[in-house]
Amino acid sequence: MNIKSYYKHYHLMLLPGILFLIIFHIVPMFGIIIAFQNFKIGLGIWDSPWIGLENFTYMFQIRDSGLIFYNTVFIAVCKIIAHLVIPLIFAILLNEVRFMVFKRWVQTIVYLPHFLSWVILAGVVIDMLSLDGIFNQIVKAMGHDPILFLASNKWFPTIVISSDIWKEFGFAAIIYLAALAGINPSLYEAAEMDGASRLQQLFYITLPSLVPTVVLLATLSIGNVLNAGFDQIFNLYNPLVYESGDIIDTYVYRVGLVQSQYGFATAVSLLKSVIGFVLIIISYRIAYKYANYRIF
Repeated sequence: MNIKSYYKHYHLMLLPGILFLIIFHIVPMFGIIIAFQNFKIGLGIWDSPWIGLENFTYMFQIRDSGLIFYNTVFIAVCKIIAHLVIPLIFAILLNEVRFMVFKRWVQTIVYLPHFLSWVILAGVVIDMLSLDGIFNQIVKAMGHDPILFLASNKWFPTIVISSDIWKEFGFAAIIYLAALAGINPSLYEAAEMDGASRLQQLFYITLPSLVPTVVLLATLSIGNVLNAGFDQIFNLYNPLVYESGDIIDTYVYRVGLVQSQYGFATAVSLLKSVIGFVLIIISYRIAYKYANYRIF
C-alpha cells in the first residue's frame, strides 16, 4: 500500500470530528460581534446598531462584574488546590493497601460519582442538605437549630467545593496512581535494607518522585482559573446565594438568556474567553519549561 493512501484513511477518520469542530465551535465564533452591538433579535446581527466598546465599559462600571469575577476565581482556585492535594493523599493511602479485593472495591466506589451528571448529583446534595436531610438530622441531634445550607452565602462556596471534591477526587487520583506505579521498586528495597521506615520512604522516595506530576498538573490547571463549573453551580444555586455563588458562566446565562441582554452577556463571555486563552498559553509554556511537557 502506498504510504500516502495509508495516511488518507486516518485523515478520513478525522473528518467527522473536524466537521463537528468547524460547525459547532468555529462557525459560531462569528457571533462574537454581538459583543460590540446593541443586539436586537428582531433586527438580527446585520442590522443591530454598532456601539463599539460600550458593553465592555458598562461591564467594568457595575458592581456585579467585580463580584462574579471574584466568585469565579475564588471557587476555581479552591477547586484546583483541592484537586491537587486530596487525590494525591488518597492515591498514596490507596497505594499502601495490600488487600487487592478491598482496594478494587474502594476504587470502584470513589470512581462512580465522576460518571454521574450534576443533574443527578445535585439532587442528592440538595436532599442531603435539606431541612430534613441527613446533615440537619445530625445538627438537630447535637441540640442546634437546622441550617439552611443552600440558602446561606456563608455555606454555599464550601458546599460547591466539597461536593466537587466528592465527585472528582477518585477519578483524579488515577494519574497519581499511575505515577506511583512507575516508581522503581528497587528504591524501596534499598531503603528497607538501610532501615528506612514506611514514613521515611514516603518523604524521601514517594513524594519526591511525584513532584514532577504535581508540578505538571498544577501548571496545566492555570488555564482553568476562570472555569468554576457551570453545571454544578447552575443545579445547586438560587437567588439567595447569588452574592457568593454567581460565577461568570451562570451570570452570562442569566443576563443573556433570561434578561435578553445579549450584547452585554456576549461581552462578558468574550472577555472570559480571551483571558482563559492567555492563561492556557502561559500554563503550557510553564509546563514545557519546568516539566518538559508539550503537545507538539
